[in-house]
Amino acid sequence: MWFDSWADLARVVLVGTAAYGALVLVLRVSGKRTLSQLNAFDFIVTVALGSTLATILLSSDVSFTEGLIAIALLVTLQWVVAIIASRWPGARSAITSHPRVVLRDGQFDADALAACRLAEADVRQAVRASGSGDVADIAVVVLETNGTLSVIRRQQIGDGSALGSLA
Repeated sequence: MWFDSWADLARVVLVGTAAYGALVLVLRVSGKRTLSQLNAFDFIVTVALGSTLATILLSSDVSFTEGLIAIALLVTLQWVVAIIASRWPGARSAITSHPRVVLRDGQFDADALAACRLAEADVRQAVRASGSGDVADIAVVVLETNGTLSVIRRQQIGDGSALGSLA
């Protein structure tokens, strides 16, 4: 229960070190986008990478080479999907969610809050975190595709071009 053999422990240390190094190398080669701020698809890939690394570490049924191929496959698929999403807007909308305005001109959008499963308290917290104490001072709060809330104050809205089609 507590200990099977020294060979098993050595395997975990050696394979774990090698797998960790390989994962870091693959992620560095694949670029910053692979594990940037996470949308739902990126989160799935991250969980799958973690699960694969754990399997390589703990299962002697999976060889180191099989594990590396699995890691490389996941990163390659994420890279391919990111390229497709960046080149074809239809594919992007199928892969990621759209940003959504949840507060405009100091007024909460109840329908948007309900659709996004957000409470007014969540938006108020984001407003406070932005350094503002009054929602009336806020031009828009946008729930971004990665789940973060972007707060834009009235004096910072400018021409609103950053809002694109949300404006």
